[in-house]
Amino acid sequence: MPHDLPILTLACGAYDRVAALLDGQVTLPGVTLAPVRMPSEQSFPRAFSRAEFDVSELSLSSYLLQVSRREAPYVAIPAFVSRAFRHGCVYLRRDARITTPKDLEGRLVGIPEYQMTLGLWLRGILADDHGVAVNGIRYRTAGTNRAGRKERLKLELPAEMDVQPLPEGATLNAALLDGEIDAILSPTPPDAFLAGDPRILRLFPEGKQAEIAYHRRTGFHPIMHVIGIRRDVLAKHPGLARQLYDAFVKAKQIALERMEAMASASAIPLTLPWLAEAWAETRAVLGPDPWPYGIAANRKELEAICRWSEEQHLSRRRLSVEELFAPETLDS
Repeated sequence: MPHDLPILTLACGAYDRVAALLDGQVTLPGVTLAPVRMPSEQSFPRAFSRAEFDVSELSLSSYLLQVSRREAPYVAIPAFVSRAFRHGCVYLRRDARITTPKDLEGRLVGIPEYQMTLGLWLRGILADDHGVAVNGIRYRTAGTNRAGRKERLKLELPAEMDVQPLPEGATLNAALLDGEIDAILSPTPPDAFLAGDPRILRLFPEGKQAEIAYHRRTGFHPIMHVIGIRRDVLAKHPGLARQLYDAFVKAKQIALERMEAMASASAIPLTLPWLAEAWAETRAVLGPDPWPYGIAANRKELEAICRWSEEQHLSRRRLSVEELFAPETLDS
């Protein structure tokens, strides 16, 4: 590749579905990508506070918030590099007398950030599927197991909503054990749960089965993160959004082919004894492409996310799907 091509930084987690792009197997015409392999916990604050990277993985929820305020320095492409089912991410104190989702109403519930996409999804699921008045829950924010987590963007919540940070130095894990909160919504399990503390349990004990049932009922495979391109970069490189989207699609296809090859290999290449069975089960539930990109395959899910963002007082208004993505990717 010529060395005089413009260099664009790309901050993204080192997922298998982007590996071929990060390692240079997939390239873009006229551009050199400089990968910055970085977990989202580190890249999101830098992307949302100062738009540090030319191309960056973004929290979908925080991105919607910025778009609704007309403050988004990035424009997204519909490459959904992070997706995750979330029913298994609700943790309870056993003595809190919470046996059904409705019992969360009015309770003190911890979450790392109110605006995080996990929260957007779980509140949407609790409201739509279980009739929970999620705006009436009292939320307390802090890091799950490490102190110091803060909202990456300022919230604009109505006065009647109770969303407050825990004291400096607090963690959700400690607050749950001490009885200061009743439950936790978190992508990272609290340390007490991982240690097998009998005082902590999940709201949905059969999380995987609940998630499979949810997918079969809705067709949703929860979108967590998108890829954003800084607006000034797009202005300098017409056509970059479509080229980059196509590159992410190609990298994902390579990952799917690699997974298929590993699942059918005579010697198991991963330290996962039932790799072939797990891959077959995944495809049986989610279909031949368990990680769909593009708008057409995800429109209903994206519309639900936009609705929840407004209902939960994150977006200032109901956004349309078309507002979220670069125009040249709308037919994807």
